[in-house]
Formats: sequence, structure tokens, C-alpha cells
Amino acid sequence: EVTAIFHLGAISDTTVLDTERLLETNFRLSVSLWEYATEEGIRFFYASSAATYGDGSQGFDDDGSPEALAKFRPLNPYGWSKHLFDQYVAKAVREGRAEPPQWVGLKFFNVYGPNEYHKGRQKSVIAQIFPDVKAGRPVRLFRSHNPDYLDGGQLRDFLWVGDSIEVILWLYVHPNVSGLFNLGSGEARSFLDLAHAMFAAFNAEPRIEFIDTPEEVRERYQYFTQAEMSRLRQAGYDQPFHSLEDGIKRYVCDHLNTADPYV
Repeated sequence: EVTAIFHLGAISDTTVLDTERLLETNFRLSVSLWEYATEEGIRFFYASSAATYGDGSQGFDDDGSPEALAKFRPLNPYGWSKHLFDQYVAKAVREGRAEPPQWVGLKFFNVYGPNEYHKGRQKSVIAQIFPDVKAGRPVRLFRSHNPDYLDGGQLRDFLWVGDSIEVILWLYVHPNVSGLFNLGSGEARSFLDLAHAMFAAFNAEPRIEFIDTPEEVRERYQYFTQAEMSRLRQAGYDQPFHSLEDGIKRYVCDHLNTADPYV
């Protein structure tokens, strides 16, 4: 009696270099689920990633056409595994092959929120620096190695996880909407902004130190990401997204700084 598949699982560690494992888990499994959903007439929702955009030099437009997707060059094998499936779907749709009755790919940007605690180094920066902020220790941020950005001035599109759930549920109750969509707040904010919001949630004075970005990721480091959200808005989604400050306050007060941080 399955009517919809929400395929959000994947190897999401951007440092994994085992391409065969990534292809099996992030690409071939997704193709199998797409084909099953198509054969059984099941609606299909899947997680893509902002990592598909690479260094951002080609912009962050979620045009799902094969021509638009061909411009992007992800910076790591994880990004490529997600990009390959976006391209697979785009080609299937372009060629008029059978497809699920509704399908949606979501290019998630920097999602943060409860239940991410198992992810180690892939946790949001908010979850990673929380113990230091709570203990009154300085927060360490990466120093900028790009003259166009100040230390801590690297920009990301941070998204409160609750907002991502609202979008997914909205798509579920609008079965006429299909396509590839960005999912971010639509506003780039700096890691300095993030750190200041964390200290503000504790009513504490900011204490921030800078460390060098590790050499192994320095050449592939993104300095700017920002979701272009017009396609989702044009599709009809009109709810506001949490500001970084409001999202962090909810995360700290309702989860991180409680006896049980899980939902």
C-alpha cells in the first residue's frame, strides 16, 4: 500500500573517496528506487545536494534540464554521485520515458537541526561548536585563504531542518508539482554570523579564534553558497524560512541545551 517514497538516505560524507561505494549507495540504489516507483505508480521524492554546484562559479540555478546540469562540476565524489542521479532523471524526463506520477529532487543546502549528532565531522557547525560555547571556550572557525573574504566571512545558505520538513510536506500534498528544486533559506550568511548567533543564544560575549583550513580540502573549499529559490516559490510554496538567528535559538533552547536533545 505504499503511495510515496521519501528517499533521503545516502553516504553524505564529503570526504569519502571510495567511488564504487558511493556509486552503489548514492546512484545505483536511487536508480533502482526510481524504476520501482515508476513501475508501481508510486510518488518519488529524493535528496540531491547543493554539492552538485561545485565551486559556485556556474551559479546556483536549479534548472533541471540536461543542458543546465551539464555545466556543473562538483568538487568531491559525493557531489558527483548526487549530480549523476540528477542527470539520470533529467535524461529520462527529456526522452519521454515512463516516470513516477510525481517526482521531486531537492538540492539541500546547509541543513542543521536535531538528530544529526551521529554524523561526526559532517554535523552542522552549530552542533560542532555547541560544547565550546556552552563551556565558555573560544569557538574555532576556519581562516580565509581567499583575499575576497575575511576570516570567518565564508558564506553559506543555512537551513533550519524544520523548514525543510515543511517544504517536503507541502510537496506531498501538491501531487501536481514535479521537478528539481533548491532547498535553502535563499540567504547566504557567514560563519561569523553563525558563531555570534550561538553566543547570543547563551547571552554570552563572543570568543572566536581562527585556524587554517586543512590543506587537504583547501583547494576545494566553497566560499559562497546561496540557494536560488524562485522555482519553488513559482510552484506555489509561500511560507517564510527561519532566519539563522531564530533557527539557532530554537536548536539551542529546544534541543542542544536540554537533557534530551533528540526529537
